[in-house]
Amino acid sequence: MLGKLLRSYYGNMSSDEFKKFSLLGVIFGFTIGLYWMLRGLKDGVFMSVVGRMHIPNAKILSLVIVIPLVLVYSKMIDMFPRHRVFYALCALYGMVALGFFFMFRHPTMGLANTVPSASRWIGWAWYVWIESFGSIMVALFWSFAADTTTPESAKRGYPLIVLGAQLGGIIGPLGAYLIANRVEVSWLILSAVFALATIASLIRYFMSVVPADQLVGYKTKDEGSLSKKSKTGFFEGLRLLLTKPYLLGIFAVVSFFEIIVTMFDFLLKIRISEQYITVGDRSRFLLLFGVIVNLVAALSVIFGVNKIGRKLGLGVALMVLPILVAVAAGVVWLLPSLYGLLAVVVACKGLNYAFNQPVKEQLYIPTSRDAKYKAKGWIEMFGSRGSKGVGSAINKLRAPLGASLFITAIGGITLGIVAVWLMVATYLGKTHSKAVKENKVVV
Repeated sequence: MLGKLLRSYYGNMSSDEFKKFSLLGVIFGFTIGLYWMLRGLKDGVFMSVVGRMHIPNAKILSLVIVIPLVLVYSKMIDMFPRHRVFYALCALYGMVALGFFFMFRHPTMGLANTVPSASRWIGWAWYVWIESFGSIMVALFWSFAADTTTPESAKRGYPLIVLGAQLGGIIGPLGAYLIANRVEVSWLILSAVFALATIASLIRYFMSVVPADQLVGYKTKDEGSLSKKSKTGFFEGLRLLLTKPYLLGIFAVVSFFEIIVTMFDFLLKIRISEQYITVGDRSRFLLLFGVIVNLVAALSVIFGVNKIGRKLGLGVALMVLPILVAVAAGVVWLLPSLYGLLAVVVACKGLNYAFNQPVKEQLYIPTSRDAKYKAKGWIEMFGSRGSKGVGSAINKLRAPLGASLFITAIGGITLGIVAVWLMVATYLGKTHSKAVKENKVVV
């Protein structure tokens, strides 16, 4: 009964489509739940081990580290079937998580040492590891989904994936928040190992039970052109990104949001560190923050925010988030308190995950395999990290400008970015619509 209701609510899916997108929702739910648990621990641990004012430097370091990671990821996509890449990455991240568990329990290297210092390398490694997980695993999942989905099917099924992700994003940090009241933070890291093993098992189950006709992606008049195995090397994704306006447009949409939200997020982290002192208190607040973000996103999906895209078109849907961000900049300027900033970041991130993310992912469907995996890898990993690096470089201006002038500067920068963002969204919507209508590949 529930399955029939959901199939109808999200666009009259067939039974096989419902099975496919439900499983993808569960897989993505585990991935996002784990990420939001780790994300809640990331800043709390880093601020206590290294120090809050080094957060912009940590984001810049992530940008440097992500370049070789993109190269390795691209090579893996060339060498192995997509589902086996999942298995390999889950195993790799699981082993690293196990290593952090033991290191954080060390009496001087670990969390028992409450003196923050920039020389404590474990804090930097911890931050970069979690940032890379959020980039690589999420990018791989959406590439996998886009490569096995048609444009019409995506309109029906992607919101169900996002619903699963937001439920996972609530359960993951909420469970960690409740456990963190009873055990040391380091024990939560051990649970990441079991979560990664579960994700790998779910991918294996998905490949065994989903019908073959549901694993076929976008087709053009040149039948099979998108499914052909490519051997184009490390830098093909970068070449496509730099030479194709459509991919540059997607890069811009990702980057604009990340630059702005990095500035908002930094202001929020400063307020948190001022009000909460211990690693446990900071981590619990940030875990609760993750629960609220994903609860807002889940409610948005449940109440049908995705219908905007279906009724008004992709181009209009891409303009919703930049308009919200412009309003948020005004709120930050008027009410830069802890809870004012909390409301702004929750609203921006919640709508991005619930609405903008599935809309943006549809842009990849009428593209080649190299665009879906390699160019997307550069966009989601390098683009996301790079834009956070830009946002972090702007955040470093807080010291010379002072708190009040810095907030005013953020408002002006945000409005300038939004103006360009809206023009790019218009171009992407028109190009996608034309490609689907003419049954062609954009890139």
